Amino acid sequence: MKRARLLFCGTIDDLTFAVPAMKLLLIEDNPTLAHWLAKMLEQEAFALDAVQDGDAADQLLRTNHYDVILLDLNLPKLSGKNVLRRLRQRGDATPVLILTASGSIDEKVELLGAGADDYLVKPFEVRELIARIKVAIRRQSPSKAGEVVCGDLAFDIDTRQFTLKGAPLNVTPRERSVLEALILRLGKTVTKPALVDAIFTLADEPSEDAVEIYISRLRKKLDGSSAAIVTLRGLGYLLRKKEDDQ
Repeated sequence: MKRARLLFCGTIDDLTFAVPAMKLLLIEDNPTLAHWLAKMLEQEAFALDAVQDGDAADQLLRTNHYDVILLDLNLPKLSGKNVLRRLRQRGDATPVLILTASGSIDEKVELLGAGADDYLVKPFEVRELIARIKVAIRRQSPSKAGEVVCGDLAFDIDTRQFTLKGAPLNVTPRERSVLEALILRLGKTVTKPALVDAIFTLADEPSEDAVEIYISRLRKKLDGSSAAIVTLRGLGYLLRKKEDDQ
């Protein structure tokens, strides 16, 4: 399985890392197109894992969480259609954006019926791809809109920026990754392994201890806020309004 080396360029102290929580899986067997897409998505600050055959993708999707899947259809070992079918049969609702050279209406209808969320015909403008990815992420967000709010903490999905009490929240890239993962699952418990999976790519060295450090830093930065990160022993972490504790 070939893996993309993307968005890791730093030291463990988090001063130069640039890995966001919004993580994509690109399943594309054309190396030239895959490389081009990787560069474009990197510029948009997405974390990206990439594989070139359907069987590798199916195995990866059984153990990893992604915010959006970019799926080619004509893949070796296992077709894109079967990757999609297996994903949905497992009850996995991760948004899937089909990338294909076919503009057939019949095929589009078939794939949408099989559980695809969107369909983009090659060649396409990268701006349209980015826009469709963000739409897919918004559909999965708690508010179903462009902004997610938890008390006086707000997150803009399009700009990927946090504000606290109306002012920009100063966080490092890794801290933002953790907070982004929590706010996109607002009101739901996020396990530590799920946080590790959300903020580290296949090219990184994952660390559960690092997650605890980032959680501690974020709590200090949210001190005095109406938003709080709660530890649920043995379960994980939960972002919610402090009033919910009363």
